[in-house]
Amino acid sequence: MIHVVLYEPEIPQNTGNIMRTCSAFNMKLHLIEPLGFYLDEKHLKRAGMDYRNDLDMEIHPNYEDFEKKNPGGYKAYFTRYGTHSFADCVFPKEGDIYLLFGKESTGIDKKILKDHLEDTFRFPMRADARSLNLSNCVAIGAYECLRQVGFDGLSDVEVIKGKDFLLQF
Repeated sequence: MIHVVLYEPEIPQNTGNIMRTCSAFNMKLHLIEPLGFYLDEKHLKRAGMDYRNDLDMEIHPNYEDFEKKNPGGYKAYFTRYGTHSFADCVFPKEGDIYLLFGKESTGIDKKILKDHLEDTFRFPMRADARSLNLSNCVAIGAYECLRQVGFDGLSDVEVIKGKDFLLQF
């Protein structure tokens, strides 16, 4: 299973968008507290609430609790300080995969990253660009992970309007 892990997210709209992404991609979402918002309809309106019923989500009081409940698996830490380019990230074909992303203001705590330097990745971008939006980073990382492992269990045809929708004139 592929898991998306948000370390202390601060902006509800980003988390709502990520909830929607995780639901669409059939990924489990882990939120590590403290959160910078409340998980209610008012704060997550539009971005994620209509997907919440289909979302597999777990909230952890801290990083230690997350680690204790999720030993093993492959963990990729996405940070602007990553020691490797995202292009070098190779995901295993089997077992749990955890895609970890940090809070919008400061990222994943350096105390956590220092123990996982070989598994830290950076999205290549212009040298003077500070960072990308968190929900965009999750979408990029999640989609590449899915591409590498084969889109298991996901539909590659339009099922709501039908696969031949574009042929209907």
